[in-house]
Amino acid sequence: MIEMIIEQRRRNLGGGVEVGRVLPFAKRRMVGPFIFFDHMGPLDLASGVDRSVDVRPHPHIGLSTVTYLFAGEMMHRDSVGSVQAVRPQEVNWMTAGSGITHSERFERARAVGDHLHGIQAWVALPTGDEETAPSFTHHEGNDLPQWHDRGVIGQLIAGSAFGLTAAARTHSPLFYAHLEMAEGSIAEIPSGHAERAVYVARGEVECGGQRHEAGRMIVVDRTASSVRALRPSTVMVLGGDPVGERLLYWNFVSSSHERLMQAAADWREGRMKLPDADDQEFIPLPDGPVPPAPAMS
Repeated sequence: MIEMIIEQRRRNLGGGVEVGRVLPFAKRRMVGPFIFFDHMGPLDLASGVDRSVDVRPHPHIGLSTVTYLFAGEMMHRDSVGSVQAVRPQEVNWMTAGSGITHSERFERARAVGDHLHGIQAWVALPTGDEETAPSFTHHEGNDLPQWHDRGVIGQLIAGSAFGLTAAARTHSPLFYAHLEMAEGSIAEIPSGHAERAVYVARGEVECGGQRHEAGRMIVVDRTASSVRALRPSTVMVLGGDPVGERLLYWNFVSSSHERLMQAAADWREGRMKLPDADDQEFIPLPDGPVPPAPAMS
């Protein structure tokens, strides 16, 4: 029933901000098309917080970023002209495709203080869509269907599950949902996809005959059908159909090593446009060796 358990690993993003990195993991790089999964917070940011906590402009290719918050606010700006705050139970969905740059800043926290808690996920694009035109959409309200069922309050973030479909355009079959579970409640793990996982963001659950606390992702096989809350819990369920092997270098995702190296060169040489509304600074390409090309089979 359980294929693998992945514990979050703490990563310092600078400026005193830490996240729990879940995907990629050495023994399990992806779940369906999900190739990156960071648990942000919970974290209190005092008013007047330094700009070093912000995520300065940086590039992506070959993926969609999915920002979803339980608490707090982040301001998004990108190179296709989008300027959009994301708040609790809203979604900022950015498809990088052939290339996009963006920043994420804690402007509300700087002004009045804030409590930040959420998930940043990346969804790898299928091979035929890796070079699609970059785009951005914001979703709230009816775009993100909600339901109540015997102690479970659910919200569908993306894809199709629980008889519902969310509004964000996805490029491959997937599902991603947020569940608030009362103690003792039982929630379905959507079926019909080759790869699925449950992530415990808060609380404690039972799945596959084992107890799991916050910070753990449970990758389940096709037979797993439900998760039970042992105390009030915040749970993410996610998965989908695999899109094939993907290579990951810094903020770039691609099926091609050559494309990764081209993207790195484009960023290093200043050939990727910065956001119009945030173009005075950026994150440089990290020092160190680039990943080697995969061995020929």
